Amino acid sequence: MSGGEVAGILVAVFWAILVSFLAVALARLAQTLKATTRLVADVTDQAVPLLAGATEAVRSAQTQLDRVDSIASDVQEVTQNASALSSTVASTFGGPLVKVAAFGYGVRRAVGRKSAPADPPPTERTRRTVIVGRTVPTARRGRRKKD
Repeated sequence: MSGGEVAGILVAVFWAILVSFLAVALARLAQTLKATTRLVADVTDQAVPLLAGATEAVRSAQTQLDRVDSIASDVQEVTQNASALSSTVASTFGGPLVKVAAFGYGVRRAVGRKSAPADPPPTERTRRTVIVGRTVPTARRGRRKKD
């Protein structure tokens, strides 16, 4: 055997090894592609019903929102009617009721003055001071505890 024949045999062996590795790689790539195709098909099979359910949920939500919108408009109309009614009642009965109340107060004061003696004007001892919504008793005001 000559050097050329040995070189040819070595090239053929390396070529056979390379083709074997490529065949294994292609076989694994084909398996990966088959698995990917199955996965995509499964996802598609599951996604279609999910999308249909989501579509139905959105339609139902839209129906409910339409109902709520109509209820809100009805409530707004009732509120406007109640406001108009209260304004009408206030303008119709408000003035006369204030006059009747003022008249009743005047009558009570007049009757009260005739039957009760006049109150003496408040003195410094009987007057009370109001501080932040509270009345300070006269006994405590101005006195300090002596040690």
